[in-house]
Amino acid sequence: MPDQFGPLARILADPAVTDAFVNAAGDVWVVRGCGVEPLLALRLEPDEVRRLAVRLVALGGRHVDEATPCADVRLADGLRVHVVLPPVARDGTVLSVRAPRVGILRLDDLDDGRYFSFVDREVVERLVARRANLLITGAAGTGKTTLLAALLSGAPPTERIVTIEDVAELRVDHPHVVALETRQANLEGAGRIDLARLVREALRMRPDRLVVGECRGVEIRELLSALSTGHDGGAGTLHANGLDAVPARLEALGALAGLTPESVARQAVSAFDAVLHLEAVPGDRGGTVRRIAGLASFTLDASGRLQVDAEG
Repeated sequence: MPDQFGPLARILADPAVTDAFVNAAGDVWVVRGCGVEPLLALRLEPDEVRRLAVRLVALGGRHVDEATPCADVRLADGLRVHVVLPPVARDGTVLSVRAPRVGILRLDDLDDGRYFSFVDREVVERLVARRANLLITGAAGTGKTTLLAALLSGAPPTERIVTIEDVAELRVDHPHVVALETRQANLEGAGRIDLARLVREALRMRPDRLVVGECRGVEIRELLSALSTGHDGGAGTLHANGLDAVPARLEALGALAGLTPESVARQAVSAFDAVLHLEAVPGDRGGTVRRIAGLASFTLDASGRLQVDAEG
């Protein structure tokens, strides 16, 4: 683990640790597959937490200060760092580090006998082969980005994949991937490039597959428009706790972009061919089991609002 992580380097070098958190008081917590647990043997001084946080953000090519108190960066080794400074973090600097423990994965790596227990792997592979537009949903930590990367790795090598992310996390085993990442405004408040802008730019790059890593704002308007007007093989992920919650989540994002629920519904039905929903459940012998919990498609209800119809 790189020395720039200071006192956290030894912790993050543990292959069992997937997340590390440092709170305002300097207390350290980790995730090792069994929930969040404290590290009682380690405590940082508040000034040390702030210096470490500022240094890590700078290494990721962004800045964090009182004027821009929140930052999210990806470092070269794949670790994702999130920082919140006072006054947003009321009691002091809060630092969160996510440490990916897997390299580039394909569907073979996910097929552990349980991952495809509800939805056949062959069905999923056919969706990729026929260039279906996919929306991958699930709660936090269910592996949406991991599944999306594995699916894209199965695309023909003759296709051009353009990925768009707020902070780049997708690792795709494919010979032609163009990765775009948003840019934070500079110290003068200029130069910001958001996801919506990147979707528009990507459309000028002749993508065979247009991919938005996570839809969380007004970029849903551009993605729906692109996928419903002839761009096949596209994909995106969406945070939702269940399949039934997906329509409401899309409507909420659409409202941010000035779209009515009816407009979101019509475009979503046209844009996405299938919805793959993921879940993470406790394993029989401890740890967490991640799997595709359901496959669905979008339809309109009697009032013209969006609904999901589960398949199988």
